[in-house]
Parts: sequence; structure tokens; C-alpha cells
Amino acid sequence: MKLVDQVVRSFKVAKVFRENTDKINSIDFSPSGDTLISCSEDDQIVIYDCEKGTQMRTVNSKKYGVDLIHFTHAKNTAIHSSTKIDDTIRYLSLHDNKYIRYFPGHTKKVVSLCLSPIEDTFLSGSLDKTLRLWDLRSPNCQGLMHLSGRPVAAYDPEGLIFAAGVNSESIKLYDLRSFDKGPFVTFKLSQEKECDWTGLKFSRDGKTILISTNGSIIRLIDAFHGTPLQTFTGHLNNKGIPIEASFSPDSQFIFSGSTDGRVHVWNADTGYKVCVLNADHPGPVQCVQFNPKYMMLASACTNMAFWLPTVEDT
Repeated sequence: MKLVDQVVRSFKVAKVFRENTDKINSIDFSPSGDTLISCSEDDQIVIYDCEKGTQMRTVNSKKYGVDLIHFTHAKNTAIHSSTKIDDTIRYLSLHDNKYIRYFPGHTKKVVSLCLSPIEDTFLSGSLDKTLRLWDLRSPNCQGLMHLSGRPVAAYDPEGLIFAAGVNSESIKLYDLRSFDKGPFVTFKLSQEKECDWTGLKFSRDGKTILISTNGSIIRLIDAFHGTPLQTFTGHLNNKGIPIEASFSPDSQFIFSGSTDGRVHVWNADTGYKVCVLNADHPGPVQCVQFNPKYMMLASACTNMAFWLPTVEDT
């Protein structure tokens, strides 16, 4: 089945999970699309089976709290930031709920965490105005960049470069092999007046970068020239939360949560709103991601919803 407007409009909630007592703040699909991991403000990590549409298991992180969870490349492992005690990043073995390694260094809240698509390295950005590069095999930071403001970061799909958004006004591209030489290009955009940048994502074809915010605006820019391509609006964010925006795997559609509990969808090329999907989410939808392999969407407030298309394949 090809993802076209008609198919996107036909998405309906197939399954709702109500395991969490507080809002889900981060979700991540495994690269194979078979599983989904989520973490929430009730300090729970929940793992779901996407093929069966079932909850596989729950792990608690009561001591340190949990945010920005990501599957790592090894099976049954994840990294996450902490919400209590300190701002250490933690590498967790999920099957026995034991920590494999800690990554200390940040002195303020970690607001950006991303894993290399090709190797066991990851990037973290913090309100301490630094970006750090890490290797999962070592607790020592492999690289440190001091920036002029709040950072957000993302790897490109090839894992060769990374983008750092700084101070909600500029995007700097670094070559991973020589990041210590500084960025090889900087795109200056007009400073956000109403909100902060809270997330960056490259499209899977590597051609565009999606900028999400804690306001009711999402931006799309050209990854090679930094040219603004689209501004997506119409969704609500009156709570100042970092609402996630995501690409479909074919880079054609943009999905975003909204504080009105709905999911908004735009065409990435034209900027037109394709539809608004009603989820019966009782709270703000902070997390939305499309499965990398299956025709399935996940959205989360306090509840987790799995969506499937309802049109027949023509």
C-alpha cells in the first residue's frame, strides 16, 4: 500500500493502551519497526509489540526518572536521560532492568538525545549550552561543543554528519570525522519570537530538516542550503510543551501532535493540511511517530494509540 492523501485520511485508532498514569514524554520505534518503546512522567518505560498490537513489558525507573528514550542497536537495550538526582544519561539493559553504563557530564537538563543510525555513538544536548558526543562502549565523553544557547541535534540518515540547532535561530552542520574543526556550514534563520526549537529531524531521503518547537509552529528547511521550505501551523500548543513532529518514512507527510488531543497531518511538499485525525486522546498529544517499516502510526498523551489505515488497497 502506498501512502497517499486518501490512505492518510483513513487512519483510525486500532488500539489504545492505558498503562500510564502520567503523560508519555518520549517514544521510539526499533529500526525494524517490530517494537516501540515509550517513557513517561510516571517513571515507567513500556515496550510494545507493533505486529501483535500488545504491550510486551514495563520497566520502572523510579530512582532517576526517564525521558528522551531511544533503542540502541543491540537487542533489548536503550538509552535515556534522567529527570531526578542528576543529568546523567543512562544505558539500560531492558531484559533484566540493569544499567550497563552511565554517561555523566551535563550539568543541566538534557533536552536533546539522538543515536547514530550506523554505529554505537550518540549525541546529547543540554540546557548547560553544550553538545556532547559519546560512544556507548565508554563512559567518557568523546567530544564537547560549547554553544551560545539551547541546543537541539540530529544525525543525518547516513550517519556521516549531524545538525545542531542553536538558540532557536541557526543550524550548524558538522562532519562527524572532524567535528572539532567546527561546523562546515551554518544556516541563519530568523529568530523564533514566540517559542523555542525543541527538536530536529532529517527526512529519510536526507534532503530536508524538520524543526519542531514548544509553540504552535513547525518549520521545514532545505538540508543543503538552509532555505526555508514550509511553515506548518494550525495545530494547537497552548501549554508550551515540546510537541513532536515527524516525517512519514517516504518523507512526503508531516505528522504532529496537538494540545487539543488530535494529530495534524500536512503535505511536506505543498505545505497543505491533509487532515486532522481524531484520536480521543484526553490530554495533549506530545509524541507522534510513523513506524519505519509498517503502515502504522503511534501517538501518545497519557495513553498510547496505535493507528492503522482503514481503506482497502486498490
